[in-house]
Amino acid sequence: MAERFNIVVVGQAGRLQYEAGLFAASLRAKSPRFDGRLIIAEPQPGAKWNGDPRINDPALRDMLHDLGAEILPFESRDFGADYPEGNKIDLLHALPEAEPFVFFDSDTLILDEIMEVPFDFDRPSASRRVEGTWPKIEIYGPGYTETWKSLYDRFGIDFASSLDPSQPDEHWARYLYFNAGVFYHRCPRIFGERFAHIARSIRDDPPEALVCQSLFPWLDQIALPIVIHALGGARDALPDGLIDGRVSCHYRLLPLLYARERTAVVDTLEEIAAPNRIKKVLKAHEPIKRMVYQGRGAKVRALFDQEDLPRKEQAIRNRIKREGFWMR
Repeated sequence: MAERFNIVVVGQAGRLQYEAGLFAASLRAKSPRFDGRLIIAEPQPGAKWNGDPRINDPALRDMLHDLGAEILPFESRDFGADYPEGNKIDLLHALPEAEPFVFFDSDTLILDEIMEVPFDFDRPSASRRVEGTWPKIEIYGPGYTETWKSLYDRFGIDFASSLDPSQPDEHWARYLYFNAGVFYHRCPRIFGERFAHIARSIRDDPPEALVCQSLFPWLDQIALPIVIHALGGARDALPDGLIDGRVSCHYRLLPLLYARERTAVVDTLEEIAAPNRIKKVLKAHEPIKRMVYQGRGAKVRALFDQEDLPRKEQAIRNRIKREGFWMR
């Protein structure tokens, strides 16, 4: 039998709270065997936030409860309004200690039974649906090897064993790099303490080799491979084709979902959003109302051949914007 684990996503005022609602609805519809806790981690007001980041739609909060989700408050210790992506680091200290967890970004849909994914919580990993977004190599600046090695050396972690020898030297894919939209481990406290320590160190005192590099919004994805490697994880800890494949989809924004994702993803979105009890809540969010319920998503999809998409995401975004259909 698959090991029991908890799932956590962030729920926060604005877009993320409605994305969390879509995530919860998709999990309940597509993964009936999931028997762990679905936790919606909610940042609380404090010095790190300019306003109140908590879920501010009472109907959405009720819908989450009806879907069996638990709303768990957490304190933003290290990050906040200046780097909201840091929610995924700060929330880990509030999760139940020593209970295996899988974190998903809120802009994710579950498409199939999550219990069929063979998570090995002693070998953490993350999504490999990633492009070489960091580092950006500058002429006359440090290369990939020097940049990444400086980070492993900073934390006393073996660098050579993190490399993929099937990839050529100085090609981004040779170096351990993940999409931080999903990651997992046996204990959120152990993972979270390591993640927070490494991310703080990079943010506050980056190694000299990072002098040419922007740390934001990439900080979570810079720190994550080092955390995973330090805790005995690997790039190949999960079979290909399940996470960000048959079982889940990190769509990021609804226009991108309609433009480039498989028909199964579009069908899942529209199926889970259709019940009246869901629709009356989610239509309060303008992008969901227009994209899903008023048909703008279908117009975006018609702009592209999903079997022959532009190679660069920016080209997809630009075309949607030219047609006046972009929303976030």
